[in-house]
Amino acid sequence: MSDIKKFMYINRKAPYGTIYAWEALEVVLIGAAFEQDVSLAFMDDGVYQLTKGQDTAGIGMKNFSPTYSALGDFEITKIYVEKESLEERGLSLDDLQHLVWEDEDEDWAEKDSIRMVSRAELADVLAGQDVLFNF
Repeated sequence: MSDIKKFMYINRKAPYGTIYAWEALEVVLIGAAFEQDVSLAFMDDGVYQLTKGQDTAGIGMKNFSPTYSALGDFEITKIYVEKESLEERGLSLDDLQHLVWEDEDEDWAEKDSIRMVSRAELADVLAGQDVLFNF
């Protein structure tokens, strides 16, 4: 039996207007630095956190969305996006950043980090986690 626990960070809030999205990202990076088995889920308005071309100039906040592209460098390779949340907001996978990681076992082949899943599939993934953090 492995001593490594599975940590899932659930992102439900829009990226700006509250501190939740930014704090979630910081906690995820800290967890990964301590070699936790980290996964992320984006649902509800949280799917907006991964959209391409975010421009925060009009609201006077720092655009932290480019930081998501570093997740693969921290060995965070399991990013789940709830399909229904995307559809309810008129978004598709093409509207999201292209997030990847490099698989050293396959000669550093670049692989997609984002896994689009249904609500039912995401419920199954969540049930398999040891610790859930909701943001």
